[in-house]
Amino acid sequence: MLLLLSQNSGMCAKMDSLTKAKRSWNMSRIRYKDTKPEMIVRSALHKLGFRFRLHVKNLPGHPDIVLPKYRTAIFVHGCFWHGHSNCKDFTPPKTRTEWWINKINGNIAKDKLSIEQLKALGWRIKTIWECELGTIKKEKTIKTLVDELNNQYE
Repeated sequence: MLLLLSQNSGMCAKMDSLTKAKRSWNMSRIRYKDTKPEMIVRSALHKLGFRFRLHVKNLPGHPDIVLPKYRTAIFVHGCFWHGHSNCKDFTPPKTRTEWWINKINGNIAKDKLSIEQLKALGWRIKTIWECELGTIKKEKTIKTLVDELNNQYE
């Protein structure tokens, strides 16, 4: 789903409360792999006996977790960075809104393309959102994932 916000969307621009150097330092600390949500899924799968590969470079989109035995690629997406629709954790920033919307729309388009390419190669795709790994939903999300993996292998 692409975000369709424009400069006239009613969002007002506000000055950043951090200096340019501090904001740059904060942004440089944001990782694209080994994130907390990804580590939660990896740890749970490993404890349950699943063996997997990480960030396989020769697969489209470099899936976060790849289970070759199950021919399944798992993407663990941050709700903000991948524009999770109807999610309380996704709110477009109030500053540089147009730039951020373009950035997030680009991520959504790349995700869609990667999924299409993986499906064309015969892979099953599972996307787990960061909001599905909160304390309340985590067990249900992992159980659903494991059930799907076990059912497709039988």
